Amino acid sequence: MARFEFRLPDIGEGIAEAEIVAWHIAVGDRVEEDQQLADMMTDKATVEMESPVAGTVVSLAGEVGDQIPIGSTLVVIETEGEAPAVEAVEERVEAENPGVEEVVVEAPTPVPAQQTPVRAEPVEAHAPSAAPETRPSTSSGRTEEGQAPARHALASPAVRARAKDLGIDLGSVKHDGAHVRHADLDAYLRYSGGQGYHAPHASRAREDEAIKVIGMRRRIAENMAASKRQIPHFTYVDEIDVTALEDMRGDLNANRGNRPKLTMLPFLIVAICRTIPDFPMLNARYDDEAGVVTRSGRVHLGMATQTDAGLMVPVIRDAQDKNVWQLASEIGRLAEAARTGKAKSDELSGSTLTVTSLGPLGGIATTPVINRPEVAIIGPNKIVERPVFRGDDIVRAKVMNLSISCDHRVVDGWDAASYVQAVRKLLETPVLLFAE
Repeated sequence: MARFEFRLPDIGEGIAEAEIVAWHIAVGDRVEEDQQLADMMTDKATVEMESPVAGTVVSLAGEVGDQIPIGSTLVVIETEGEAPAVEAVEERVEAENPGVEEVVVEAPTPVPAQQTPVRAEPVEAHAPSAAPETRPSTSSGRTEEGQAPARHALASPAVRARAKDLGIDLGSVKHDGAHVRHADLDAYLRYSGGQGYHAPHASRAREDEAIKVIGMRRRIAENMAASKRQIPHFTYVDEIDVTALEDMRGDLNANRGNRPKLTMLPFLIVAICRTIPDFPMLNARYDDEAGVVTRSGRVHLGMATQTDAGLMVPVIRDAQDKNVWQLASEIGRLAEAARTGKAKSDELSGSTLTVTSLGPLGGIATTPVINRPEVAIIGPNKIVERPVFRGDDIVRAKVMNLSISCDHRVVDGWDAASYVQAVRKLLETPVLLFAE
């Protein structure tokens, strides 16, 4: 019997350590050659570690969430016979892991509850529907509080179904006519003070739960903290009338054939790219340690995307060269790749400007956090219909607020406001988006 130490290989240029995001083995387990041992994360890349030998697991380097230096022992495996030469195995491991090619964002194999990487928002437990409590009757045929006992009530099937869903005893609902009506249920809910009414989805207390911040959630936390700590943010918000743009979008979608359905985002990206040459300081990356701002001649647009593993930012390369249909296809492809774990590492880095959208949730306005080392991030908000003045007339219009957060060290408020006004002009006169 011999013991083999599996050391964490160099899995990325310039990477000094990696985080354990999931173990697929435990001490005492029998492992075979090429069996998956652990998932290790560096920056936003997760790499699967496979065993180069067969044997029994003797020890593990740490728990989920621990940081392991490159070259240190990750797993000790007891092998049968002589242990293979360490140099030969390490050469094989490094050959199989030359660098991070793909990012895995699927939920890791379950680990103990206190270590499982889950979203920070707990899901509320709901109490099941319950029948109203029956008060014990006295010998006089009345309840303890002197109220008349509940009687059978006549009601339509719809009213009975609604009362059942609400957990209301129809016999306790006062009514003037021969049947209990929906209006009687409404009055009962308003004036009964809740007595006899049991909400079918009432929340109930839960035990406190401690969740370890690991994996992608830890990376997001570190990046957001660094951005807010080192970048003096300011946010500017303006309102845009997108009525004409929405009409154009509807016409294009009605005649799109087999092309992807257009959302607002491709039009916004076209407007961003058409206006950015006049505001080059916004399409830039700031190395604050070197004190150098690099203005990018191309727009590599980051697209904040929510996945089960957390927020990721796939990048639309050379967005300035794409039309709305090409952008729609690329948006769909990159979002799907990020959500399913197919995005490559070079598709998740190198952005020069980021757009973040909550889609239909939208909100009235947002104050997005800059994707460091970029200097600006743009956030469209939801489109709403409301009356607006056009000359002396009041008309129905579709309006949307557009937010932009900037790094005040390199972008002035006047420049940010002027840039949004330029974008606004194109979106409010959408034919200009297609003009040379």
